[in-house]
Amino acid sequence: MPGERLTVRSSSEIGRFPGAAPPIRVELTIQSEVGKKQEERGCRRWFRKICPCCCKRQNSESYDITDKVEFTKPPTPSPITMPEPAKPKPENGEMKEFGDVKLSVCSVDLLSSKTGPNRTEHHTDLYHGDELIIRRGQAFQMEIEFNRPFSPDTDKMHLELKTGPLPIVSKGTHVIIPLVEHLEDERWEAKVTEQTCNKVKLSVNSPANAVIGLFGLTVTTQSVKDEEPTVHNPSKDIVILFNPWCEEDTVFLDDEEQRKEYVLNDTGKIYYGTEKQIGARTWNFGQFHEGILDACLFILEKSDMPPSGRGDPVNVVRVVSAMINAQDDYGVLVGNWSGNYSDGVSPAAWSSSVEILRKYHSSTGVPVRYGQCWVFSGVTTTVLRCLGIPARSVTNFQSAHDTDVSLTTDVYFDENMEPIEHLNSDSVWNFHVWNDCWMARPDLPPGNGGWQAVDSTPQETSQGTFRCGPASVNAIRSGHVYLKHDTPFVFAEVNSDKIYWQRNLDGTFGQIYSEKKAVGHCISTKAVGSDERDDITHLYKHPEESEEERIAVETACRYGSKPDVYCTPAAEDVSVEVKIDGEGPRMGNDAKLSIVVKNQSSQPRQTTLHSQVAVMYYTGVLKNAIKKDKIPVELLPNEEKIIEWVLPYQHYQNQLVDQAALMLTLSGRVSETKQVLANQTTFRLRTPDLQITPLGEAVVGKAMSAKITFTNPLSRVLKDVVFRVEGLGLQKGHEVVIGDVGGQATVTVTEHFIPTQPGPRKLVASLDCKQLTQVHGVADIMVNEQ
Repeated sequence: MPGERLTVRSSSEIGRFPGAAPPIRVELTIQSEVGKKQEERGCRRWFRKICPCCCKRQNSESYDITDKVEFTKPPTPSPITMPEPAKPKPENGEMKEFGDVKLSVCSVDLLSSKTGPNRTEHHTDLYHGDELIIRRGQAFQMEIEFNRPFSPDTDKMHLELKTGPLPIVSKGTHVIIPLVEHLEDERWEAKVTEQTCNKVKLSVNSPANAVIGLFGLTVTTQSVKDEEPTVHNPSKDIVILFNPWCEEDTVFLDDEEQRKEYVLNDTGKIYYGTEKQIGARTWNFGQFHEGILDACLFILEKSDMPPSGRGDPVNVVRVVSAMINAQDDYGVLVGNWSGNYSDGVSPAAWSSSVEILRKYHSSTGVPVRYGQCWVFSGVTTTVLRCLGIPARSVTNFQSAHDTDVSLTTDVYFDENMEPIEHLNSDSVWNFHVWNDCWMARPDLPPGNGGWQAVDSTPQETSQGTFRCGPASVNAIRSGHVYLKHDTPFVFAEVNSDKIYWQRNLDGTFGQIYSEKKAVGHCISTKAVGSDERDDITHLYKHPEESEEERIAVETACRYGSKPDVYCTPAAEDVSVEVKIDGEGPRMGNDAKLSIVVKNQSSQPRQTTLHSQVAVMYYTGVLKNAIKKDKIPVELLPNEEKIIEWVLPYQHYQNQLVDQAALMLTLSGRVSETKQVLANQTTFRLRTPDLQITPLGEAVVGKAMSAKITFTNPLSRVLKDVVFRVEGLGLQKGHEVVIGDVGGQATVTVTEHFIPTQPGPRKLVASLDCKQLTQVHGVADIMVNEQ
């Protein structure tokens, strides 16, 4: 039977990256009875030839249609071939051209399914919901259905995206996307890739420097003969994120395993304690959890940054650093280091960013109580990863807080070698947690891209706001503290020398000792692809006392408030240090340390060490001294002497604050040489872990349980104990009220839940109790499909 064949070539141009769908060919064979053609009007007959699916005959007509669809990979691209039948003569003047029917949009499909090519190609399929979430610098697809077939020759169409309260084309917040024949990189454009009847499929390209955020979409159509365009508002939004997979994006990270860790991993480790007793706790970042993307976009909206500034990750990171703390802008978290958290949640009780961000968003911006540095860092990691910026939490042990921009940590003594408290405003925190984020820095000299330090904990103001960074880690390592942002402060945290000063009789101060390895130890982050600790100290500083490290320190200090501090180096032939055996003292037992004094000269030496141990907040602020001693020491030539130092449990049992941290301060003067000896060592009393034991087989949709066990290490009762339990893909975060736990007593709780997501999962629990903090545990659970 005679027939006519319409061949349409279609190609998927999603992302224009490897993995895009190959071209397909659709063959539609139409068979008709020749003898019946003359019985119908010419216009209707021509319309049926072009689009039989839209204009079928009634059952009474003897017009048979056979649709044969074949999907094949053609060896060569096939052009679109369409028959050009002669226009029939009008009958009674009733025929109208398609161009006479005004073109309008019936519907818009953003193809936003989590399992569809848009979300999978853009690595956004893990986000909750079915909104269209894309990454800039990469093409995406959408489908539009019109009231009639779209004709490129006679019809016009363009898309528009708008964000912010006052969208402006020149600011990138009002985007007009034209229809073109060929897509080009680094610009907003759209191309028709497939047309079937009244539907067209578009491939839309975006530049790699596009503004990120929530955009509203409209479609504008106009026929050649139409005077007024028709605007269709589908009431559908598009979320645009940064793109670490796009080479042209400034946040591009050229390592797939690192992208999986620093962008896609929704759990991690945060380290705490002291350099000799490093503790680790699991943190649920939960950047893909329901409501978290909305919360992150809300944070950007609530900030003072105009929407046009959201295309630059430096601006975005700087704003996030300010907005995570509530010190001066009603940000996410209120900092509290007082030990009194009765009107909020203890910082040590949090183990997830999800509850914090959802609470902040649902309250339309009421700051959540309370946070300390690891909480600020955990939430910052969540927000940055959610927006598409590679990020990680970083812990610095022996972290200095320089308050006078001297780039040194200064300790002042009076004429009798007693500390002058009102002058000793600089401090050294046991540990401090901030963030690294990855980006190029075109605003800085070459070589300063890569990891950037950003700190959301409110410590010092930067340009009038409590924020810090992004500061180039390479610049910090080299001592180039003149480069923005806040590089001097971060440099002092990791590589400042501790300078000891003594007041003279005339009121002036003289430098008596310089401790060159006092700060910036064991800088730690979670390793890529495992739960191991990765020591990244070498990224922040050269090896201690190497020539490169000394050059960096002296270079940095020339830009500080005390540029002449390194004029006269101090002599050293007697050294003193403190050693901790094994994992260190445990809570509830006597604390035992070793003081090692070594004479490096060929002459005898004699000194008296003044020892003082004080309870300390982890920020370096001392609460009170709980024990003082004087230790006489006599050394033979080249002799090393080990002194056992003990702090009985009774001395500290009612004195501890958060983190159970203490500081031992040693000072003295060598009688023969007048050399000053000084050492400050922080240590913590180790707390027990929560033991979590999974019970039963872990299968999606199948009930299972886990047993959580805790033993009170103290001889006294713990009051008002609460467990906080959460597992992404296992169960929602919730509290389990335990009540009082007696001295040395053991409590066991069994949790019942139904896993909802397959793959490796973590069940995290923490203990909330005023008398005992930093007690937590984690269980790794592999969940299988049904």
